[in-house]
Amino acid sequence: MTAAPGPGPIRVLIADDQRVVRDGLSMLVALIDGVEVVGAASDGAEAVRLAQACHPDVIMMDLRMPGVDGVTATADLRQRQPAARVLVLTTYADEDAILPALQAGARGYLTKDASAEQIETAIRAVQAGQTHLDPAVQERLVAAVIRQPPATGPSGPGHKPPPDGLTAREAEVLTLLASGLSNTEIAQRLYLSNATVKPTSTGSSPRPAPATAPRPSGTPTSTTWQPLPSSVAQRRPGTVSRHPRDRQAGQTPPA
Repeated sequence: MTAAPGPGPIRVLIADDQRVVRDGLSMLVALIDGVEVVGAASDGAEAVRLAQACHPDVIMMDLRMPGVDGVTATADLRQRQPAARVLVLTTYADEDAILPALQAGARGYLTKDASAEQIETAIRAVQAGQTHLDPAVQERLVAAVIRQPPATGPSGPGHKPPPDGLTAREAEVLTLLASGLSNTEIAQRLYLSNATVKPTSTGSSPRPAPATAPRPSGTPTSTTWQPLPSSVAQRRPGTVSRHPRDRQAGQTPPA
């Protein structure tokens, strides 16, 4: 009886506008055991076309390219080929580059000073459905969430507004992801259901229910986590009734 064939190699597509970078990455990635380079693109539009033709498992995407940039191409690929996973490899590690890339659907983010070992680890993690962030990117991501000046707003004094384009709940989840928590641990920490942390594609999620599992006692130290959600539902706390009849009757609304 013939044994079933093992899984095929990880198929990688490389997108970068600089030819020397494309060629260098192609040679480096081709040396990784169990990984195959199936194409190289010079911009985002070509990356989308080649991805549709070659069906790669992982797309190594530069961000700032002429024509269609990496963020636009990543968002397009997310719609056209949800199974393809984007690993950003770029020079930039500022929040103006990181946040749009993650919101567009990138599963990993490395800077171009990453070692061959780090690139291999990221490729395998992203192909396995996990999210892999460079340590420098983790620091910037956390800083983008917590480095906001105190302000007085709907949440009262000391409220810190999230970075532009993020809801308060998304910012909170990003911080916990960067600290190394999994989807389930984040759900326990925020008292949300796991489906809220990792929303399905069926549209709006139902109102999250309180979690019954205990909070995690420690924080993992690994730099590889479960996929980053593209959208996280935000639940606002209930408000206390201020009906005139309560005041007339001298009743104190429940806290």
